[in-house]
Amino acid sequence: MTEVMPRLAEIEADVQGLVEAHMETLLGVRFLAREYSTGPLHGGRIDSLGLDENGSPVIVEYKRGVDAGVIHQGLFYLAWLMDHRADFEHLVRDRYGVTAASQVLWSDPRLICIAGDFTRYDVHAVREHRRSIDLVRYRLFGSDMLGLEAVASVSGGVRVARRARRRAVAQAAADDQGASMVELAGAVDEALLGLGDSVKCVERKTYRAYQRLRNFACMCPPQRSKVLVYLKVDPKEVDLVPGFTRDVSGLGHHGTGDLEVQLRTPRDVERAQELFRASYAAA
Repeated sequence: MTEVMPRLAEIEADVQGLVEAHMETLLGVRFLAREYSTGPLHGGRIDSLGLDENGSPVIVEYKRGVDAGVIHQGLFYLAWLMDHRADFEHLVRDRYGVTAASQVLWSDPRLICIAGDFTRYDVHAVREHRRSIDLVRYRLFGSDMLGLEAVASVSGGVRVARRARRRAVAQAAADDQGASMVELAGAVDEALLGLGDSVKCVERKTYRAYQRLRNFACMCPPQRSKVLVYLKVDPKEVDLVPGFTRDVSGLGHHGTGDLEVQLRTPRDVERAQELFRASYAAA
């Protein structure tokens, strides 16, 4: 055995190039633009622009080592982006089509900061901002390995207690769904949020996404007899059980993930816990 020592990149651009070349695999973000100019008046360049799995605009900023200004720089660009929505949607339209551009989720833009390390002041600072911010530590190993570690993740908007969020799920579905399915959806919500402090929730019209850096689960509104959850688990690595788990790779559905889990009773939620944890770990 030979120990491979971790190291920082020689220059910041090396990290940027690696992440941009594999952005969707690493971050769940589709690449849009590199070194995007914010114009002569604003006078800046956004390292990377992208669009995540839920349609949220994403700014990615890179630093070779520790840089106290990376968060403020990213927030500076995020404020510019919110004032130039048409420019961003034009980029999306050119690269991914009219449909993707029309579904951009402006309620939850994201900032991802990738750096050699962060201070405790950085971690504290992101919790004081009402923006979706991810701090990610990188390390290179040898000549062909890259490691990413989420240091801190904060959801944007007003923070909502888990109990209040569960009530919101129930209220939204109460008019059309049976009380038992509403309660079941609340139990699933509690289970997924309880997997870790870094779990963030993103609301879309047709599903609710649970994410770390990437989505690891998507829950659809409860149906009359079941709740559907889609996980980022390879169906080929799971013993599929008819009526409980299904391979939906290649099939159209709301949310992201190739493994469909059908939940009908609280016991099904317990059965699904291992799958929930596997998907969370993979993210």
